[in-house]
Amino acid sequence: MAENASALAGSEREVHIEQRRSERAPLDIRVEYSTVDALFSDFSRNINEGGLFIETGDPCAIDTVVTLRFQLPGVSDPIETRGRVVWVGEEGDARGMGVEFEDLDAAARARINGLVRGLREGRG
Repeated sequence: MAENASALAGSEREVHIEQRRSERAPLDIRVEYSTVDALFSDFSRNINEGGLFIETGDPCAIDTVVTLRFQLPGVSDPIETRGRVVWVGEEGDARGMGVEFEDLDAAARARINGLVRGLREGRG
C-alpha cells in the first residue's frame, strides 16, 4: 500500500513540475501554515511567483487549503494568504509539499515577484 501511495505521489509530482509556469528560486524561511484544525511551522525550500515548497515530514493531503504566513527577507510586513497543496513528495533530499498561492493581493504578489527575480539573478 505504501508503495502505491509513493508511486502516486511521485507521478503527481512529475505532472505538477511539468505544469509549473516558472522555475523556483531557493529560499529558506519559516512558514507558518494552518488547516481548519491544526497549526504548523516549517521551513520553505524554494519559491516562485505561483507558490512555494514547504519541507515537512508530515505534509498535508493534496487539495488541502492552508492559510500561510511568512516573512520575506528585507521586508517588514509578513505575507498572509491562502494556498492549496498541489503535490506531495520529495524535492532533492527534502520531503514536503508544493503549495500554490490562491489569493495573493497585488502588493504581496509584487514583493514575491521582486524577490524571486532577485534570487534568480543572484541578488537574493
